[in-house]
Amino acid sequence: MKNMPVPKGMLPPQPEGYKHRFHAMVKPVGARCNLNCTYCYYLHKKDLLHQTATPRMSDEILEQHIRQYIEAQTGDEVVFSWQGGEPTLLGRDFFYKVVELQARYKKPSQRIENDLQTNGTLLDTEWAAFLKRYNFLVGLSCDGPARLHDLYRTGKGGGSTHEKVMAAARLLRRYEVPFNALCVVNRENVKYPLDVYRFLTRELGVWRVQFLSCVEPGVFCDTAPQHWHAASLPIVGTAQARPGMADSVVTPWSVDPDEWGRFLCRVWDDWYRRDYGKVHVDLFETAVVQSLGWPSQRCITAEFCGKGMAIEHNGDVFACDHYVYPEYKAGNILETHWSTLAYSQTQKQFAFSKRHSLPKYCLQCRHLRLCWGECPKNRLVRTPDGEVGLNYLCSGLKQFYTHIQRDMPEIMRRVKRGRIRQG
Repeated sequence: MKNMPVPKGMLPPQPEGYKHRFHAMVKPVGARCNLNCTYCYYLHKKDLLHQTATPRMSDEILEQHIRQYIEAQTGDEVVFSWQGGEPTLLGRDFFYKVVELQARYKKPSQRIENDLQTNGTLLDTEWAAFLKRYNFLVGLSCDGPARLHDLYRTGKGGGSTHEKVMAAARLLRRYEVPFNALCVVNRENVKYPLDVYRFLTRELGVWRVQFLSCVEPGVFCDTAPQHWHAASLPIVGTAQARPGMADSVVTPWSVDPDEWGRFLCRVWDDWYRRDYGKVHVDLFETAVVQSLGWPSQRCITAEFCGKGMAIEHNGDVFACDHYVYPEYKAGNILETHWSTLAYSQTQKQFAFSKRHSLPKYCLQCRHLRLCWGECPKNRLVRTPDGEVGLNYLCSGLKQFYTHIQRDMPEIMRRVKRGRIRQG
């Protein structure tokens, strides 16, 4: 029997001109994927959330999601982000339904945007034509040259995936589909910053790059963030606060904090010397705008979070894409409207706790307004005096923020002359 339609949500009253905006990562195939990436933070959700062998978002839940998601927002742009697992496993027919439903429920004043995060291995000419026709922005996962990419990004039976990614990039360029590179910086490719950066911008051929630090606690498969045993968290700078030790707080593939800092510094120098104003590196762009006193462009370096939620294939909604654990389930859209879930008091508390839970060590740091403790999921270590809540990447982030200050006066002069690329 079909569920009864969920009533329209009631947006809380706000001052005139206030815009309700939030974002959700949609997981229409749950944790299902055709690859078996060693470092994947989502494959284990199949067991954790008791998913079937082939999870798939039903037509009913898809329509409820699109209708409610559009109703819940009053901004002039509504962004749908399709992720996984690997969302292209659904086939193009699913996404034809997506664009049809979006057209049906779109408000006259709204613009609908779609982006698709993919490993690229299933893309073909029909996919490329679809993505071009409906103006999808594609995020293509690539960790650098083949020798680095294939270390962790393998197929179900092992083996290289790099050539398929390169083929996907060539296809997207041929059909003029806009795409960027999502690069997971892990314990191995972090050692080759210029090889990685130059490959992505010169060989893969992108001018938009997103670097994600690979950081996962050793217990990530069954323990939710902030539910760790405080006494088991190591002091910053100790051997247990780095990857590679038997009793390390993180997985063996997690990036080393200091090497993360060196990676960012080396890439920054190359970017600033060669590609400033030409290539958009998300971490660098937001560091620049925050240094100028403007708001962060990314949730991880913003003072508060909470507006980046996640919805699973069965309609379950979670506080964040990296908090898809039972402890952070907000509800289900078949029972509660998206607007109620997104603007609930529980979600607000989740958002503000990013700022309110910072240790004194962070509050006294001169880089606080560039970092804000980075992502709470990475707060895996204790401060030198034992206070919990310090980010695992702290030493590397300090290294990076200190390094870029030498270039900020010239960047500010360029901004005043109107020479900064807006992105």
